[in-house]
Amino acid sequence: MDSKVMTKEEIKRNKKKALKLRKPHVVGAIIFYFFMFVFMSAVLSLAMVVFTTHYLLSRAYSEIDYAMSMAKIYDSSVAEGKQVDYELLSQAIGTYKIVDNEGNVKFTNGEDTIDMTKSSSVSSFDGTPYSQHVRIYGDTNTGYLPPVMGDDSVVNANFESDDISLFFSTLGKSEDLDLSFWVGVEDLADGSTFFYRAEMTITTLDYVFSIIFAAVIGIVILVLFVVLIVNSITHLASHRRMTKLLFMDYVSDNHNWMWFLIKGEEKLRKFSSRKSKFAVVNLVFVKFRNYVLCHSVEEGEEMLAKVYKTITENIDRKDMCARTSSSFPMLIKYTDENDLKMRIHSIISKLEKVDSNHRFNFQAGIDFIPATPERNRDPQLEMYYNNACAARISISDSGESGIAVFDRKLLNDQKWIDNVNERQQSAIDKEEFIVYYQPKYDPRTDKLMGAEALVRWQTETGIVPPGKFIPIFEESGFITELDHYMIRHVARDQKRWVDAGYECVPVSVNVSRAHFVESDLAEQIRDIIDSEGCPHNLVEIELTESAFFDDKNALLHTISNLQQYGFAVSMDDFGAGYSSLNSLKDLPLNVLKLDAGFFRGSDDQEREHIVVKEAIRLAKGLNMVTVAEGVEDKAQVDFLAAEGCDMIQGYYYAKPMPADDYVTRMSSAQPEVTEDAGESSDISEPGDVSVTGEEQ
Repeated sequence: MDSKVMTKEEIKRNKKKALKLRKPHVVGAIIFYFFMFVFMSAVLSLAMVVFTTHYLLSRAYSEIDYAMSMAKIYDSSVAEGKQVDYELLSQAIGTYKIVDNEGNVKFTNGEDTIDMTKSSSVSSFDGTPYSQHVRIYGDTNTGYLPPVMGDDSVVNANFESDDISLFFSTLGKSEDLDLSFWVGVEDLADGSTFFYRAEMTITTLDYVFSIIFAAVIGIVILVLFVVLIVNSITHLASHRRMTKLLFMDYVSDNHNWMWFLIKGEEKLRKFSSRKSKFAVVNLVFVKFRNYVLCHSVEEGEEMLAKVYKTITENIDRKDMCARTSSSFPMLIKYTDENDLKMRIHSIISKLEKVDSNHRFNFQAGIDFIPATPERNRDPQLEMYYNNACAARISISDSGESGIAVFDRKLLNDQKWIDNVNERQQSAIDKEEFIVYYQPKYDPRTDKLMGAEALVRWQTETGIVPPGKFIPIFEESGFITELDHYMIRHVARDQKRWVDAGYECVPVSVNVSRAHFVESDLAEQIRDIIDSEGCPHNLVEIELTESAFFDDKNALLHTISNLQQYGFAVSMDDFGAGYSSLNSLKDLPLNVLKLDAGFFRGSDDQEREHIVVKEAIRLAKGLNMVTVAEGVEDKAQVDFLAAEGCDMIQGYYYAKPMPADDYVTRMSSAQPEVTEDAGESSDISEPGDVSVTGEEQ
């Protein structure tokens, strides 16, 4: 998050990967479980009713079937004309009575307790008539009529509830429950009706079985309810622990980036009013890694915890702060932009003194989040934080404390960088890069002695100067591809001009320092130039002075090989701020180019002349050709000519030009000198740079 600005595509990918935590609805779940418990209890009650009814019905039908079988025995004897043995029948079936078709009692055994006011036809379990000749009657002793009546019954309509009441009325009593009733089998062979007293006794064992059945089901329902409640509470506790772990920054013992992103967007949705202004801040601990390197990881983490604590102590409780690496993202509610900047300045001032033994630097990037309706629908906090990071990166090179606010220019710059990175390879393939040539002249004779190859990018919208894309290529490493491209095209042009009969002079091509990690660089350059058929002496390899401070042995090896292959090697930007004298001592160069800074309006011209004069003398002592860059007026030319400078490259003689114009220069006996070159150069050719982006 600190090292680079993310593209829009990366933001979208991170959005998809972001974990969306939703708080579990425990209260709703408990209410749901409660109603489920009530429902299951009702189901249990219904199950008891069904069970009891079914149990009693089974017993009742068993008695009815028995009564019918006894009546059939009696009916068979009568039909066959046999004498009915009533005594034997009494011993077999107990209490019964036989009534003829006129209502006279033919025989009775036992007490006659039939309640003729309560009667019903009999239906089977599925509701079909059980028998057209069978009815049931109540018993005057028990008052019970089983729930087996058919469609013609209107008596004892609430039999189910009555059954349940009867069944449980004696619960807990020691005696058994007698539920006797009478079964009447009508229309026998002699027209008689056979009445049988059915006896059903509910014993203590029946009660125990029913109670156990109900208890088991009740316990299962209760246990299930308790398990669901405990599970909900456990899930809530687990969710809170997981959220804490996910949102925890173990260094500062507070919040991390995930918490900032999710909770921050929730806050932006909550405060959707246009009156609520928010800003996102990327606050970075500058050179934190250096502190860790000099101390320890443990001390570094302790320092980050101190920084976090200091920040949270100096922001409002409703503001947000987290930690990621050595940066501290913040979401701050504000009323005035200037007031917010002052608050951030105050925080940075306190952070600089967070440790009495050190003075630290902190940089902050700020992006103000617009109060728009879209903020409520899609807060895009990560995008605004990314903008704040871009603002902070714009001041990162200084290393000092500071604040930067994101603006449209930063966004446009980032879009341009993305555009360049996307198009760079296709630009090479389509040969959109154009070689410009800036001539070099002998100041004593005004004779053309050489040139430097510079690059322009020809796009559909116009020519793009090198300063707009060379630094991007250097950052991405694509500069090596451009170097190869330039060497090839310069060699191709030189070969074409030699074949056309022009008096060609050496053209220098700048090679980036990024190339010097390649041990076969000299061979690569040789092979490219040979493939175009160009003589080696017409291509000069130019190295920037900064390349001399990488791997000096590798550089020395490459220079030696290049010179063996017949190439001249020059040092560009001599005197631009590095230890040039030490470089000259170690490296056998052919050409020394004096940096344009020597000739850019020094207040002390006498001191300037002394330095330039000694530099030229030093180069001659080392058998090196000298070239002065950036020369813009005649006085400078006269001075350099007097001191023995070999060549001059600058707007006084010529600006960088396309290949066709350069051919015209090669054909001309004298250059077109511009007396006021210094003034015109600032107007007509801003940003003339070499392949590495250095100003000429």
